[in-house]
Amino acid sequence: MSHSPILTSDQLAHAGQVVYAHLPASPQYAWPLLKKRVGATVWVKHENHLPVGAFKIRGGLVYANRLLQAGTKPAGLLCATRGNHGQSVALAASLCNLPVTIVVPHGNSAEKNAAMQALGAELVEHGDDFQQAKEYATALQHQQSLHFVPSFHPDLIAGVATAWLEFFKTVQPDVLFVPIGQGSGFCAAAAVRNLLNLKTRLIGVVSAHASAYQQSFIEKRAVVVPATTQLADGLACSTPDPQALELIWREADDIVAVTDQEVADAMRILFTDTHNVAEGAGAAALAAAIQQKDRWQNKTVGVSLSGGNVDAALFTQVLSRAF
Repeated sequence: MSHSPILTSDQLAHAGQVVYAHLPASPQYAWPLLKKRVGATVWVKHENHLPVGAFKIRGGLVYANRLLQAGTKPAGLLCATRGNHGQSVALAASLCNLPVTIVVPHGNSAEKNAAMQALGAELVEHGDDFQQAKEYATALQHQQSLHFVPSFHPDLIAGVATAWLEFFKTVQPDVLFVPIGQGSGFCAAAAVRNLLNLKTRLIGVVSAHASAYQQSFIEKRAVVVPATTQLADGLACSTPDPQALELIWREADDIVAVTDQEVADAMRILFTDTHNVAEGAGAAALAAAIQQKDRWQNKTVGVSLSGGNVDAALFTQVLSRAF
């Protein structure tokens, strides 16, 4: 049974033109200490090295560009986020001379909040989790005639796919572990894997304390699960996106779940073995590779270090093993 592509080569080429007008490519390295630890060659895609410290900025740039290309210049942009999507939208809005309002849940990362405000965003706190913040943002959209930028959209996939083109040009691993928040990162990896006709297996990674996508994958239906992760806020999704689910059902070889403790271990390992700072969601892929290492001995494994935006106080707890 044939499927329409997630992304065409022309769409990917256009996304590259937009992204590289503002960003460098991020590196990917095979770290010897990780190889020793995992028993496999481990390539890390370092999206934590991008200007806002996370992969999301690629999608935000492409989304804003397409919006303006369509002749649409709204009164402002609006989104709901736990942080990295918000930084992406805020930077893209500033480059387009658009005001931006960002809704975050109460108790959100103070340092991510500060980073979004430094990019010119008006920050609104509402609700106890991402889903409540998103619902409030949707209401604000109509009240203030703002353009709502979703967390999952084809233009976001196109932008993030530029990262996976960089990666797959360098290495074609046996397996690639990709964290799933709302799904743009995973779907982008699948899109490029398919365009290049590679046999790399794709394994999605969720938090064991926010397992909606894993449960939905297993049950082949949308399942809502409360998100209670204390460490991987970028994975704190309780309600899967329907479009993302369709693609994940089609493209994922598996979805595995990692606990906050496994994520904390992976954050420490990344710092010890590579001297890179990872936020919880950013370390989730390596946590999964370590959890699943018996399956991939002597193979080539890829992991996404999708973001490094962790609050200093929390990272101190992780490094001191207080978490």
